[in-house]
Amino acid sequence: MQLKLKRASFSIDLELDLPLDGITAVFGPSGSGKTSLLRCLAGLEHAQGYIRIGDQTWLDSGRHVSTPTWKREIGYVFQEASLFEHLNVRDNLYFGLKRVQQSHGSAGLNEAVSLLGIEHLLGRSIQSLSGGERQRVAIARALATQPKLLLLDEPLASLDVAKRREVLPWLERLHDALKMPMVYVTHAMDEVARLADYVVLLEQGRVSACGPLTEVTCSRELALAIGEDAGVISTAIVVGRDEVHHLAQLLFGDAKLWVRDQGLVIGQTVRIRMLARDVSLTKTVQEDTTIQNHLPGVIESIDTFLHPAQAAVRVRCGREILIAHVTLRSLQRLELRPGSPIWCQVKSIALMI
Repeated sequence: MQLKLKRASFSIDLELDLPLDGITAVFGPSGSGKTSLLRCLAGLEHAQGYIRIGDQTWLDSGRHVSTPTWKREIGYVFQEASLFEHLNVRDNLYFGLKRVQQSHGSAGLNEAVSLLGIEHLLGRSIQSLSGGERQRVAIARALATQPKLLLLDEPLASLDVAKRREVLPWLERLHDALKMPMVYVTHAMDEVARLADYVVLLEQGRVSACGPLTEVTCSRELALAIGEDAGVISTAIVVGRDEVHHLAQLLFGDAKLWVRDQGLVIGQTVRIRMLARDVSLTKTVQEDTTIQNHLPGVIESIDTFLHPAQAAVRVRCGREILIAHVTLRSLQRLELRPGSPIWCQVKSIALMI
């Protein structure tokens, strides 16, 4: 797609080629253009440029082509669950099927209801639902028509922490079960870490970084955008368990890590997130320490763009990359520079699965 949209105090000017599977997270601060991009995809904003999905052209302003929203075969989930209060859950879901064939729609609806675990809610009134249940119903209604593209505009933003934790596993289940592409707008890095396959970082209506999740999370651009929440996201395989101490062992590239056991299954592939502030560096491996994870590596680069007292150290640990935030004083005291051998230390309880 290539889009240009101008408003009195805001503009979008971007070009993107997004994958046709998995979840693309559109991430950025408030006012960066995330929702406007979604509205352009849905045909709710009249931008200049082009949008193509598969073999379909939804927008080509040069040829005066603009497919109306109702013909774009999209599902749209808003920040607030837009449900009809006078209808129960079942009738809200069936209302969304009016523009599709009954047999086709019923199959899609049944699958959505099952995937989101809302069978027991079908007879309930909308007023009786919790915030998390409302969002699950709204997502099911968007999926019922079996759209070619699902758009989600900060679907967890209006929920408190407990409700977000309730809904996130269901979104992960959709990610694993469905083949349709999803564009997921958020300003929450933990949602990106758990759901995204591909990331677009927007700033002031422009793309400052885009690519696979593991690449973008290592980028300088994202580190600048999220500051103290910077780090890396990667995958690891569960290879062992210490049931006495409630720990699981992961194979992370060529190294092994101990993490808190959260019911992990041996052989399971999991995502792990390591914040740069939770990684410390030492020139020799430490024995008398409570830190259990020690990874040998080589410093690739050192950036000093975060704070005058702080540096971001990028370390190559075999096939994996780690980032550590340390003080410039520590760098100078240890005489660290690109090419220096180093040990990375990470607390087991600091690793997020």
